[in-house]
Amino acid sequence: MDIGDEIFITLTSFSPHNRFLIRISIMQRINYSSGAPLEELAGYSRMVKIGNQIHIGGTTAVQPDGTVFGTTPYEQAHYIFGKFIELLKRAGAEAKDVYKVKAYITDMEQAKDVAAAYSEFFKEFRPLFTMVETPKLNRPSQFVEIELEAMLGCEV
Repeated sequence: MDIGDEIFITLTSFSPHNRFLIRISIMQRINYSSGAPLEELAGYSRMVKIGNQIHIGGTTAVQPDGTVFGTTPYEQAHYIFGKFIELLKRAGAEAKDVYKVKAYITDMEQAKDVAAAYSEFFKEFRPLFTMVETPKLNRPSQFVEIELEAMLGCEV
């Protein structure tokens, strides 16, 4: 079967004259990279789009050259959210399509700073936002890791 194909089925428990058209949607999966070195090395995607759903996996402030951007949770969160906006554009989405954000931070005392960065991008659209503390991330210089979910066409 290919995308857009239609099939006819006959329900055997009813009269043979009862036929129904069933449209089968085969959703295409598209994988995206942000250019972070570990994506290629480990073999994972930064973002996956399936149909109108967009999922961005746990993202830290690692730059394409492998260094960590920023020295504060605010700077790192701002960098990550900016990276998300660019990724969403590649998938045909934007900030208004985001409905869920999860942030993992290494110190809840810095939650206000991460929330400030979040608000600069998403306050107008008010998606779900969960923030939890984790004892540590991949490197001591990383303070925040963020995940995001979006759906094309789910405007407020």
